[in-house]
Amino acid sequence: MTSYALAILLSLNALASTSWAQDPATDPNYRGNDPDGAVTTSKLQVHQVPKTLTKPGGYEHREALFGIPPYGASLTQNVFYTEQDLCDANTIDTRSGFPIRAQDDSGQMMPWPSPYILMVNRGGCTFVQKVRNAQRVGAAGVMIADNTCLCSFQDVCHPDPGHDCEIREPIMADDGSGSDISIPSFLMFKQDADLVKAELMANHVVRMEMQWSLPAPDDRVEYELWTTPTDTISKDFQRDFKEAAVALGNRAFFTPQMYIYDGMRSGCVSLDGENECYNLCTNNGRYCATDPDNDLDRGISGADVVKESLRRMCIWQYYGTTDGVGAAWWDYVNEFMYRCDTEEFFSNNQCIKDAMAHANIDDTKIDQCMSDSGGLDEDVENSMLEIQLQAKDKSGVVILPAMYVNRVSIRGSLEFPTVFKAICSGYATGTAPEVCTTCATCPDSKGCISNGYCGSKKLQESVSTMNMVYAMAGLSAVFCLFSFIQHRRYERQMQAQVKGIIAEYMPLDQNQMQNTAVSDEDDVEFT
Repeated sequence: MTSYALAILLSLNALASTSWAQDPATDPNYRGNDPDGAVTTSKLQVHQVPKTLTKPGGYEHREALFGIPPYGASLTQNVFYTEQDLCDANTIDTRSGFPIRAQDDSGQMMPWPSPYILMVNRGGCTFVQKVRNAQRVGAAGVMIADNTCLCSFQDVCHPDPGHDCEIREPIMADDGSGSDISIPSFLMFKQDADLVKAELMANHVVRMEMQWSLPAPDDRVEYELWTTPTDTISKDFQRDFKEAAVALGNRAFFTPQMYIYDGMRSGCVSLDGENECYNLCTNNGRYCATDPDNDLDRGISGADVVKESLRRMCIWQYYGTTDGVGAAWWDYVNEFMYRCDTEEFFSNNQCIKDAMAHANIDDTKIDQCMSDSGGLDEDVENSMLEIQLQAKDKSGVVILPAMYVNRVSIRGSLEFPTVFKAICSGYATGTAPEVCTTCATCPDSKGCISNGYCGSKKLQESVSTMNMVYAMAGLSAVFCLFSFIQHRRYERQMQAQVKGIIAEYMPLDQNQMQNTAVSDEDDVEFT
């Protein structure tokens, strides 16, 4: 393989931490924070100070995909603006920025008074790094001020000299190290951020409110998993969660999402229509995936990953879209991981057929589905893969694996109890299914679902039963002891009465014996 192909490979791997968002100007399905489109879980508003900046409905913004948003609550604090980039934690000056504060005894300006919301310009380092450093200096929330206009907002946004507009809006993605961040953060678009900065730099107080709410729940929860057939992190989850999916039944609707790359957007299709990414892509460079072993000459290729992704999409279409459970899909994934998840058998047709047979899946239907969608060999669009690319853009997913419940990203590790509890918390009050009320709070939720009861509760019931047995045995022993004592007491009373009677008649017997006895003084002859 050429060095150019290797460079393309590396760039595709880097895409896992790069934001590919929708184009608000050209994508008719783009809804942003439109309540009729994507789920709106937050609101940004100037809280009456100053009134001139208060905007009906709040300011359009984007939430960070890291940090812990306090759903159902709000954060209202004064805003301070710093011109520092917050990229180096050792050089942050908390006594700088706007509005200007009073001086302390040393003659220096007072530091930012906690709690506060810190506004900082975009650029210089990752969003995660900026927010982490703001958290370290006491910020309760962070507002990233975009410094580049979106082309779709050219009528209201004025680019800085020498800066062109950008077609795609930035996504505040996690760079893979954001698990230690606990404060929330928003991205504010340039046309709005400039107004707030101008007010702050004029030394006027600005008080902003960051508000979060959960999506309106009902009696059914929707959840989806973004992953790839070679994703190692989600394997344990996919291996274990089928039982929970079946137990939740039609009260929860699952959708597996396969993460693939747009080869045309990634530069895998040259100007003359040639595939520049070789075996990383299918359909002449249109649909691509990273090479799991980073070796273009051997092992599993990116094209193999795309093919397996399409196969799983077809299996879900036939065996999962009706009930949202897809037991056969879970079975196939488990069978594939058990039989074919090796370099030798990953793309082995016979192994794949065996996996489908053990999962009771009709392989002819799946092959037909893959073919009818456009196939993978020709330079044509594949309808199912195109739908998947659109779903990826809408979701904003950039870090894998990713789990969404009621269209809200679940923060934390992809583990059975974490996801199960998140699903159970997504129901409207009083509508959670019995498996949730029984097992969601159980220390071993997986075992609870398997057994139908929480292990600790069963143990308590066993302990209670044993206590009752012991109590009954104790009462029986006490009763027996009491009966024995009473019996002995009765015997003693009877003996005493008998002795009394005997003692009463003994003198009579003795007198009679004395009267009838023959003594030497009696003058009686016996001849």
